[in-house]
Amino acid sequence: MHTPDPAPFDFTGRHVFVAGGSSGINLAIARAYAAHGADVSLLSRSPDKLAVAAGQVRVHGHRVGSHAADVRDYAATEAALAAAAQAFGPIDVLVSGAAGNFIAPALGMSSNGFRTVVDIDLVGTFNVLRASHAHLRRPGASLINISAPQARNPTALQAHACAAKAGVDMLTRVLAMEWAADGIRVNGIAPGPIGDTEGVRRLAPDEGARARMLASIPLARFGELADVANMALVLGSALAGFVTGAIIPVDGGSSLQGGRDLSPTLSEA
Repeated sequence: MHTPDPAPFDFTGRHVFVAGGSSGINLAIARAYAAHGADVSLLSRSPDKLAVAAGQVRVHGHRVGSHAADVRDYAATEAALAAAAQAFGPIDVLVSGAAGNFIAPALGMSSNGFRTVVDIDLVGTFNVLRASHAHLRRPGASLINISAPQARNPTALQAHACAAKAGVDMLTRVLAMEWAADGIRVNGIAPGPIGDTEGVRRLAPDEGARARMLASIPLARFGELADVANMALVLGSALAGFVTGAIIPVDGGSSLQGGRDLSPTLSEA
């Protein structure tokens, strides 16, 4: 019988890589891992934002690395992962969360606008995971993709995000199958309405939209960054040692309500 790790959230000596880690949910996850002893590598496009984020993660007293790269650029992403592994050693936990989004009907977005979200969310996720494989500590590595409710529930004015995140979820399941023989677990987290995030500010830009969003959450509150970070800690730990290919909603039950129509939000903007 497998004996559980007596200290599952002690990540001392482990290396956590967070793509999109300069803000929001991904930064909260990076800070949570650092608070539990991990060395953390951050990847983002903006060197300035990376510097600020690294300072916030570094307060926990552990090593923090910053790597500026666009996840849409495979070569740059590959180089960033190689540099991170050279600095802190093999990667134990990798979080892929770089994303983009905006509200628009399909007829109101250009092909370039659609492609931009798909390239960041889906192609970027593939690039991060594919390039990371050579640098993972196998067996035992945990890969965590940040998905969204739009992957599962059709949402008007979100054709690009729905398509991209649905692809991310399927990629999660496929790689969970393909990389299981290497001892690598691949899972996803689908955060719902997390109050203090850019995503909620964009999808609910005024009080009326926020009220409608809140009314759709069975637990009757917006999520907190810590809610998602805590799930990431679980998935990266020995407690989830037999979990792979799962997409776990952290949304207060909001995805149980089915698809959404953001048209009122657009008309009020």
